[in-house]
Amino acid sequence: MTTLQLQEVLRDAVLTSFLVGGPILLVSIVVGLIIAVFQAATSINEQTLTFVPKILVIALMLILFGNFMLQQLTDFVYRIFEIMATMTG
Repeated sequence: MTTLQLQEVLRDAVLTSFLVGGPILLVSIVVGLIIAVFQAATSINEQTLTFVPKILVIALMLILFGNFMLQQLTDFVYRIFEIMATMTG
């Protein structure tokens, strides 16, 4: 495996991880921020208030974008297997 191939695989792995994990992380951060602003405005300091909405939103994101995420991971694995197959001859 050449350095260029390794660099391409690592770039592809990072891009795939951003595509798979990025939407869930961004939505989780936005929901946490909205709840934090709500807690600051109403002086409610309940620690467990953030967990239920985040879990519900993450579950909804997995339902909505689960097929896309699975397709991205499947495509990445196929590309890795193709590279492995060309390396063996």
